[in-house]
Amino acid sequence: MKTAVIAVGGNALLRSGEKPTQENQMRNVAVTAKGLTDLIERGYDIVIIHGNGPQVGDILLRNEIAKTEIPPMGMDVCDAESQGQIGYMMQQALTSEFLARGMDKVAVSLITQVIVDENDPAFKNPTKPVGRYYTAAEAKRLEKENDWTMQYDKKRGGWRRLVPSPDPIGIVEYKPVRRLVFGGEHQAEVVIACGGGGIPVIRKGHSYHGVEAVVDKDLAASMLAASIKEKLFVMATDVDHVFLDFGTIDQRPFMRSTLSEIRRLHSEGQFPPGTMGPKILAAVRFLEAGGEEVIICSLEKIRQAVEEGAGTHIYRDDNRA
Repeated sequence: MKTAVIAVGGNALLRSGEKPTQENQMRNVAVTAKGLTDLIERGYDIVIIHGNGPQVGDILLRNEIAKTEIPPMGMDVCDAESQGQIGYMMQQALTSEFLARGMDKVAVSLITQVIVDENDPAFKNPTKPVGRYYTAAEAKRLEKENDWTMQYDKKRGGWRRLVPSPDPIGIVEYKPVRRLVFGGEHQAEVVIACGGGGIPVIRKGHSYHGVEAVVDKDLAASMLAASIKEKLFVMATDVDHVFLDFGTIDQRPFMRSTLSEIRRLHSEGQFPPGTMGPKILAAVRFLEAGGEEVIICSLEKIRQAVEEGAGTHIYRDDNRA
């Protein structure tokens, strides 16, 4: 069997500068579905993980606007809403593409919970901006009323809420994901899971509880890939490959590497948090957990990256690079 876990970035649903309308998102996800189906048609059974930044932000904004009439939902429920929303869009686009090509496949979305540690330091240091932009006066009021942490965004000239982004330490539903993706020859299911990084939950005794946080999508995808014992992990983004010395006159493509080399480069600061940092960290964790290969590529070149060597490839085994 040929299998892979594939994390797709926000451009799978929205292009830069586009309004987050249903029509725009459905049009973009249809294009994404074609690229993913090209790979599935070549015999790959895949798990798809997607982002949810703009979508969950819109859900939070609706909460804020309607709160005088309807009690707002917690961040965990908003994450679940976005999983259902985007999962539906991807299911419809993928299954329609399967029908058009005469393929006996069907996309299945799983509402997925990601376990985090309640003592994670991230809970005391919120860093992830979510939701709408506010004026200084609004931000001050919300900090007082809701005990929110607010941060000024110089680019947009507004204030945004910051929420914790703890590390994933487990996936509640990893067993059904594994059963579906490794279902054997001629299986029908194409799995969508851990949408938006999953719903962050903590375990207390014999129960799980949602928390006000978001989990990085790529780190959650890495955790899921390791949990189901996948060997190939693909992160599709808006660039064709990784660069070294990004943003400087010495910038250059970085096409092949190994776990040992990528660890060294990461420790030297080659991949800052605001650029490739989270993806490289996700790659390192996956390979350290037993994965064999990570690919970082553009969304448009997934098939070429997996089959023809496009994109950046990072191997656990030094002999493969």
